[in-house]
Amino acid sequence: MVAGARPIQLASPLAPPSRAPWLGEGWLAMASGLLVTLPVFLQAPWVRLAPFSALLFTVPLLAIGLGLGHHSDQRLRHAGSLLVGFCGSWLGGCLFWGWFRLHPIWHLPLEACALPLALTGLQGRWRLACGFYLGSLLGTAATDGAMALSGVMQLWPEVLSATPEAAPQLLQAAARQVLEPPSLLLVSGCALVLVQLCRWLWQQGEVGRITSSALATTLAVDGLFLMAALAAPRLSGLI
Repeated sequence: MVAGARPIQLASPLAPPSRAPWLGEGWLAMASGLLVTLPVFLQAPWVRLAPFSALLFTVPLLAIGLGLGHHSDQRLRHAGSLLVGFCGSWLGGCLFWGWFRLHPIWHLPLEACALPLALTGLQGRWRLACGFYLGSLLGTAATDGAMALSGVMQLWPEVLSATPEAAPQLLQAAARQVLEPPSLLLVSGCALVLVQLCRWLWQQGEVGRITSSALATTLAVDGLFLMAALAAPRLSGLI
């Protein structure tokens, strides 16, 4: 060996493999987006059939989240924190859709049941939970605001209290109202503002990326819901 030369180090076959791409920083954002879609497929039909059991399901969800939040593995701690934040959204959704679904004025207040905790916890160990919950709540507030300003909100009780035969036509008519030029301009303007907000939040660090992902996924779900209400209202999940 030449004097002064560095020995060549061979990779040990027992060395741990490099971290998979999905375990990088992006996996938190993906998990956040997936959790936003879960109520659409699981909570909505469950609350309709058995609201009290869906509400009680918040307890084991919270217990699992708190347990994972104290795990020694950082990825599991982050997963637990996201689950704790999701519990706030799940609880608010169960309260509203289980007992107040015909009263849209209560939608946002009930969804915001954990807002004080989320605001005070942004600088603490559960900041990821707070970021997820706030992103979901902001998306809900934007949706309700756009519905109220476009005049669709007043049709909400009528659609939900209609017979199974009449509800699809009413929901489809409400969706068509969103596509009228004034309403469409309003909704498009709100969407553009929120997209820019998502881009800004994404640049604000780990919590900001989770908040951005939750908000962006909420907007995407709203878009899919609108398309379903137009094309196949019986499959929209609302009726």
